[in-house]
Amino acid sequence: MSERRRPLRYERRILLLALLAGLPGSALGLVLLWRSAAGADTIWTLTLLVVGVWVGAAFALRERVIRPLQTLSNLLGALREGDFSIRARGARTDDALGLALFEVNALGATLRGQRLGAMEATALLRTVMGEIDVAVLAFDGSRSLRLANRAAERLLGAPAPRLLGRTAEELGLGGCLAGPAPRTLDATFPGGRGRWELRRSTFRQGGLPHHLVVLADVSRALREEEREAWQRLIRVLGHEINNSLAPIQSIAGSLSDGLRHEPVDEQWLDDVRQGLAVIQSRSGALARFMAAYARLARLPPPRRGPVEVDGWVRRVAALETRLAVAVRCGPEITLHADGDQLDQLLINLVRNAADAALETGGAVVIEWDRRDGALEVRVLDGGPGLPESANLFVPFFTTKPGGSGIGLALCRQIAEAHGGSLTLENRSGDAGCIARLRLPAPE
Repeated sequence: MSERRRPLRYERRILLLALLAGLPGSALGLVLLWRSAAGADTIWTLTLLVVGVWVGAAFALRERVIRPLQTLSNLLGALREGDFSIRARGARTDDALGLALFEVNALGATLRGQRLGAMEATALLRTVMGEIDVAVLAFDGSRSLRLANRAAERLLGAPAPRLLGRTAEELGLGGCLAGPAPRTLDATFPGGRGRWELRRSTFRQGGLPHHLVVLADVSRALREEEREAWQRLIRVLGHEINNSLAPIQSIAGSLSDGLRHEPVDEQWLDDVRQGLAVIQSRSGALARFMAAYARLARLPPPRRGPVEVDGWVRRVAALETRLAVAVRCGPEITLHADGDQLDQLLINLVRNAADAALETGGAVVIEWDRRDGALEVRVLDGGPGLPESANLFVPFFTTKPGGSGIGLALCRQIAEAHGGSLTLENRSGDAGCIARLRLPAPE
């Protein structure tokens, strides 16, 4: 097999084209020169001069074509290597070559600005990652660690150079790359133990998938929240228990003092009966309060099944006998939820709305529709409205005499257990308030 002929280089092709362009004129000149009557020395001198000019002009043309291309290639090579300080001379916009050089210079200036912006953004990101008290780690497709901030170094008990390149399993983080996220987990690391919030996402670098893992220590915040919750609970329980025990203690002391007087008359027996009635009433109220708290603390997880919204709303509206509850029908929607818990939730909302409406002689309306892929049930009342709403969902907080402060807290707990939300606010333009219940609804 014969070896394939390699094509001529671009420079040689330009030189050959330049020689061919000057060949006709040079050949004609030489023919006329050799046919003239000049002497031999003159003919040879002029022949060498013609040939020299011809070849020299061809090489000069070659240089004028090749040199700008070499300049452009050097500029582009510098840009590729990240050197944006080189500029080409002769950049102008009134000829083709100058325009090409002008555009290359403009490209270099643009890339330089972009690199400066990227460097500043990278420096800012590194500063933020170094200062935040959250462990940030990045793993490549082979589960090897590629990035760790200072919080991650403290968590793993080693500097980044000793950690990079090690697998998640070697670092004790294998479980962080599997399972659902976000989630909360209890774990022990070289830098500490406690409860951590795990968040995980994926990104691509160099065309390859990577995993970003964020671990935030929530133990301190949870302990603070638990401490505040216990303090609030103890204050409320202490207040309610003292409200019941104080009259019981006072009446018991009065009755005890009455036993020392002889003889016992009928008036004293009436006092005994009244005192025992008060003791029975207060002890019953305290028992109901503790039962309501126990119900809030022991709410079971939802047992889901099909729930038709129209039938659910009409059934609960019919249970309120103190006034007629109006129902404005919405679209036909079937939820996958716990029907008993939703009944309890809506009954509490309707009862509260009816209590408020009876104060002013207003009405109660229930309506629903589909908004942003979710079911929104609204309970509107014509009552006096909410004096303040900051503590409405705080357990044991109540604005009603004799109320336990459990109903709204239990309603929100049921709504959130179903992946929804519950809010209360005053109506705009009308008297009363509106309760908005949002629940996930299938399409």
